[in-house]
Amino acid sequence: MFEKLKKTFSSWGKKVEEEATPKEKKKLFVRKATSERVPRASSRAEGEREAKKQARAEAKAQKKAEREAKKAEKIKAKAAKQVEKEKAKEEPTEKKSIFAGITETKISEDKFETLFEDLEDELLQNNVSTAIIDKIKEDLQKQLVDKSLKRSEVANIIKNSLSKLIHEILTKPKQIDLLELAKTKKPLVILFVGVNGVGKTTTIAKLAKMFQDNKLSCVLAAGDTFRAAAIEQLEYHAKKLKVKIIKHKYGADSAAVAYDAVEHAKAKGLNVVLIDTAGRQHANEDLMAELAKIKRVSKPDLVLLIVDSLTGNDAVEQSKFFNEKIGIDGAILTKTDADERGGAIISVGYETGKPILYLGKGQTYKDLEKFDAEKLIKKIGL
Repeated sequence: MFEKLKKTFSSWGKKVEEEATPKEKKKLFVRKATSERVPRASSRAEGEREAKKQARAEAKAQKKAEREAKKAEKIKAKAAKQVEKEKAKEEPTEKKSIFAGITETKISEDKFETLFEDLEDELLQNNVSTAIIDKIKEDLQKQLVDKSLKRSEVANIIKNSLSKLIHEILTKPKQIDLLELAKTKKPLVILFVGVNGVGKTTTIAKLAKMFQDNKLSCVLAAGDTFRAAAIEQLEYHAKKLKVKIIKHKYGADSAAVAYDAVEHAKAKGLNVVLIDTAGRQHANEDLMAELAKIKRVSKPDLVLLIVDSLTGNDAVEQSKFFNEKIGIDGAILTKTDADERGGAIISVGYETGKPILYLGKGQTYKDLEKFDAEKLIKKIGL
């Protein structure tokens, strides 16, 4: 219908044009020219719109394709993961024990040496001292070499031997009960030693809180007159706990500070004197001589070594050094909440032959746990 009308209008136009006067023809020409230009402009705009529309459609199609590709990638990854899971189910792997290589009924000396290397590596990685490893090796040699045994028996012998040795190391030294001691000796004087950064000051504050909670009074001695801010750090805890602190100026004689604290406790009838000291490294002979002087002047009932359990073999070396140079009565290990291995605790106990009294497990005053050998043995799976 539209085509017929279009043809009719076209024939009418030609007819009018043929019958028109020259003046009317001129007008018709102008109108015709104008009408021809408009469609061209209109078609150009239409072309631009069409191009934009096409570009948008292409962009949309590209985005869709990208989404589909990502989706396909995820599906592929998920499928691969599922295949791995199924494969793991079909082929379960059994974790081999250290002595899984033992198949013969009798273990020779050479075979034992080869097999023990794996156990030795495992113990070293868990911060067990070489002295303990040598002891374990000696005990196992007696029980395993040239003995007719089944593999299951070997595993049990190793486990029982380790458990027995560790239990002996940790329980042989007579345990010290600070609370009971403080009730029978007045004042109970405790000197704290250790290297820098192990947590001596924080441990002293935790013990002060413990004594307070058990209705035992105490005084703190700021014996670290060497390290900057050491006095202020101890003073902060003293104010927070509302405990008396005895302090002198930086550079003052630490032995004099300790002496004054003991005399104050005697005069006031206080139960416990807790003496802080400067952290000192092995090579610092002057500080070690000063520590010996503090011990001589204050005449402590106990010298307790504070050790960072995370320092591994260094903790062992420190315990040996302080025990030889000063003489210690026990140890407290800090940061044990971050140490899952327990090797440092066992090693310090073995190297010093002294009891482990407490384990530090955090930064609050209540984060101090009385040492329990059975609990540690269970924790390390023996």
